[in-house]
Amino acid sequence: MKKLFIAEKPSVAAEFAKALKVPTGRKNGYLEGDNVIVTWCVGHLITMSYPEKYDEKFKRWSLDTLPFLPKEFKYEVIDGVKTQFDTVSKLLNREDVDTIYICTDSGREGEYIYRLVDMMAGVKDKVRKRVWIDSQTEEEIRRGIKDAKDWSYYDNLSAAAFLRAKEDYLMGINFSRILTLKYSRNVANFLKLDRAVLSVGRVMTCVVGMVVNRDREIRNFVKTPFYKVFAKFENLGM
Repeated sequence: MKKLFIAEKPSVAAEFAKALKVPTGRKNGYLEGDNVIVTWCVGHLITMSYPEKYDEKFKRWSLDTLPFLPKEFKYEVIDGVKTQFDTVSKLLNREDVDTIYICTDSGREGEYIYRLVDMMAGVKDKVRKRVWIDSQTEEEIRRGIKDAKDWSYYDNLSAAAFLRAKEDYLMGINFSRILTLKYSRNVANFLKLDRAVLSVGRVMTCVVGMVVNRDREIRNFVKTPFYKVFAKFENLGM
């Protein structure tokens, strides 16, 4: 039986292959040795589906269909990486693979990337272990593989990642639509455009706010006199 190692990106997969002494002759999206297979994602392979994938009526932006709050969320393979997803999915489900080593980046997003792939690939009856490393040196990679924990140890991290993604999705979809529907015409007229989309995001909106505040500080800056004090002191024998 073989062990499958899945990294987040090709460059990291190459480091794992080097540490595992896997031949570097790349096949179609993976490397394979006698007992080891190394494959990779290319960042995210899976994304959350747009509202129209739930119901065609949501394709048209309307206040009548807001808020959009699905009971269950839908996911799909990103168009540009379907070939690599198909490769990874087949490897994850190969009969001669009994253990999967999850080697995506050690963090919440890396956990999310693999969990989505595992879910969409329908992986069953495999041992899954999580490799958690602080660098990509051969020594650290080997240490991470030796100390790999069962993936269930990171279930809470996975839950946090899914929650973050759902929060971002719902905030972006609902607030972008409602603000665009209500204020798009005013913004478009001000900017002398035919139309304008008002995008809202958990991080993006905060950063835009910081930029706007800084711009206002610069515009409202008023010159004021600035003085420097120069003094000369002599030792009076004290």
